[in-house]
Amino acid sequence: MLVKQEQKIIRILRLKVTDKPGYLGKVATLLGDAGANIGEISIISQGPDFIIREISLQLDSEEHLRNVQKALASLEGVEINSILDPVQQVHEGGKIIMRSRVPLKTLGDMRRIYTPGVAQICRLIEKDITLSRKYTGIGNSVAVVTNGTAILGLGNIGAVAGMPVMEGKSVLFNELVGISAVPILVEDTTVAGVVDVVKSIASTFGAIQLEDIAAPECFEIEEELQKSLPIPVLHDDQHGTAVVVLAALINIAVKTRIKLSEATIGIIGLGAAGTGIAKLLKAYGVRSIIGYDIREEAMARLEINGGKRNDLAGLMENSDIVVATTGRPGLINPNLIRVGQVILALSNPDPEIHPDTALSMGASFAADGRTINNALAFPGLFHGALKANASRFTDRMLTAAATAIAAQASGDLLVPSILDHHVHQAVSEAVEKAWFS
Repeated sequence: MLVKQEQKIIRILRLKVTDKPGYLGKVATLLGDAGANIGEISIISQGPDFIIREISLQLDSEEHLRNVQKALASLEGVEINSILDPVQQVHEGGKIIMRSRVPLKTLGDMRRIYTPGVAQICRLIEKDITLSRKYTGIGNSVAVVTNGTAILGLGNIGAVAGMPVMEGKSVLFNELVGISAVPILVEDTTVAGVVDVVKSIASTFGAIQLEDIAAPECFEIEEELQKSLPIPVLHDDQHGTAVVVLAALINIAVKTRIKLSEATIGIIGLGAAGTGIAKLLKAYGVRSIIGYDIREEAMARLEINGGKRNDLAGLMENSDIVVATTGRPGLINPNLIRVGQVILALSNPDPEIHPDTALSMGASFAADGRTINNALAFPGLFHGALKANASRFTDRMLTAAATAIAAQASGDLLVPSILDHHVHQAVSEAVEKAWFS
């Protein structure tokens, strides 16, 4: 069951602060006492006896912001000039745009790019359709498809409201691996409707990424599209998340000396993410998987995929490793933690149990979802599949991606930084190699 949580907000306060020792310290102390999480602080301008500073804050809500404003208003030598919303600012006008890769400065350019020269390329592709990957952008393009039924932790808010997420995915594709990704919004919540739309436009793209589509429809949509299309189709909420969880578990196993193939892994919440994790763990060689979900169809699906059902207490009692993806903060009672257990409580923004609490109850290792981000997986997965001209994603490709991610983590990190381009290159190479092996 998904529980909607109030989203934390980011605001930038532009403050006029008296330019004397101690005043900035007073501001920081007040903000800390008010529960505001301080980020970047920068100087915008300076006057004869004051400094204009911008302070980035993470806050719990709009009410929290109003309380901070009231507190600052009572502080001598400090004046609020304005309050900026950096998230809205970066989204104004959208985050993506289609740009030309070739110059258009002369009539000669025009003739080569468009008419009459382009007819030559059309004829080549007419004779051999595989040349479309060489002479068009199809071979380096991905459709990011949603119907808006499971957007982040917000639920069924509609396809258009999900567009900022799809644009964000497109930015990551382009910046991390150079793929041209195009958001596709489908105004249909039925399996047949989504499948028909995607099939009708699929020839435009080299691969299809399904995004934020609710379970159980997401399973049928992915299965139907992969059966009928000659290009890779992947539901990121299932498989991207599963890849990164497996990468984290590979490194956790080393730290805790657990052998994954012999461990019993319990999965709490068997929606898209939980089901994807269960499937990939089975493919990796984990023999014992038990699961819990309040939905009967989800439990039945687990059994079809080789897992066993249990209730929450039974799962906690019998699992060496627990992975929770329910969206229900505080679901796991601390008293259910077994000494030596590994706990991954992955729901954001608030986990099923806080890692510190789990550790205090005897867990050998505990983490939440802040670092388990599927953006570590999907750019390299698709880049590798496109380079290999693969027709589908295989379990071998997914496990290869997880192993590559795990190998890139250094020190005490479970997984590496999302912004490390070497990680995505390593994933791409591993996925491409796995397709041919």
